Amino acid sequence: MKSRVRTLQIAFTYIGTIVGAGFATGQEILRFFTRYGHWALLTILFSTAIFIWLGTKMMIIARRIEADSYEDFNRHLFGEKAGASISLFTMIILIGVNSIMLAGAGAIFKEHLGMPYQAGLLLTILGSYLLLKRGISGILQINSLVVPLMLTLSLIIVFNTLGVPGAERFLFLPTDHSFFGAWMSPLLYTAFNLGMAQAVLVPLARHTEDEQALVRGGILGGAGIGFMLLAAHFAMSSQMPGILQFEIPMGSIAFRLGPIVQTIFLLLIFMEIFSTFVADIYGVSVQLQQRLPVAPALVTPLLMLVCYVFSQFGFSSLLGVFYPIFGALCLVWAVMLMRAPMSQPPRPSGPPASGTGGKGITIVAVKPVIRTTRK
Repeated sequence: MKSRVRTLQIAFTYIGTIVGAGFATGQEILRFFTRYGHWALLTILFSTAIFIWLGTKMMIIARRIEADSYEDFNRHLFGEKAGASISLFTMIILIGVNSIMLAGAGAIFKEHLGMPYQAGLLLTILGSYLLLKRGISGILQINSLVVPLMLTLSLIIVFNTLGVPGAERFLFLPTDHSFFGAWMSPLLYTAFNLGMAQAVLVPLARHTEDEQALVRGGILGGAGIGFMLLAAHFAMSSQMPGILQFEIPMGSIAFRLGPIVQTIFLLLIFMEIFSTFVADIYGVSVQLQQRLPVAPALVTPLLMLVCYVFSQFGFSSLLGVFYPIFGALCLVWAVMLMRAPMSQPPRPSGPPASGTGGKGITIVAVKPVIRTTRK
């Protein structure tokens, strides 16, 4: 029973880490899959297979090499110097992404709840700080709450779309994009998201004793991501090409289903921002604790303060430069992960019992006797 609960927690955390705010709004699915028309169904299945394979492999290797942070994992993949540089660049991107997510939380409070923008920022930071005091268990708990809500909303949208004229269009949707572009898109999408998710999945694997729970959680989590991709693509395909005009494509679909679903959707967007913010802050904090001569208790508040400052100015122009570079880097990272051999399982910790070997055989240490003779 305990193993099953841990499996679900790992799967929910995997889904919640990948399915960020961009996923929940529908922009990512529209950009990477739906716009490629009839190729989208196959590329989503391809992407799902990669999420299952590489996500599970990453967690298993992280556990076996006992990586405390994604920097330890990158050093394992790329070597000491290159791994440290890649991890530093990843940290900069994660801080930028967290700053934008924090700004998004403030926008939701202002535009949809009628509350001050700063109130949204401060409440998100306070809630995240209190949750992070629980460590990795806090991340598991928040995702165990958010992900079932996301899956429920996906099911509601699928069942509603079944009765819409043109629901079958996801199979035959035309596209002007090239075959090469259609099949590069899932590679870039999975590589980028796994590159970001390593900040959470690596320490999660390190704190999981049961390797089979990681395997089952990785498979279930990857399949869950694939289901949500298919559900969103299925719904948005029925509204093409008109849905391209919306900033929040999934919002335009959810708002047609009544005020209850609309409220759930807005809550979901905020909770996705919140859970992803918490997870990324945790991952970056673990890395910073390895790099900075600062008390661990101060690292998280200082990191949140940096994100708060940047959220006042917007970070989109800077990320517009860094994102393509990071996307290419993540593709190289994914190839290295594909090629990486599976490490040996860690040996059981603790010395053997005094005077015994592993099979109950008594071992006696014998010192050599040196004899000297007089001449």
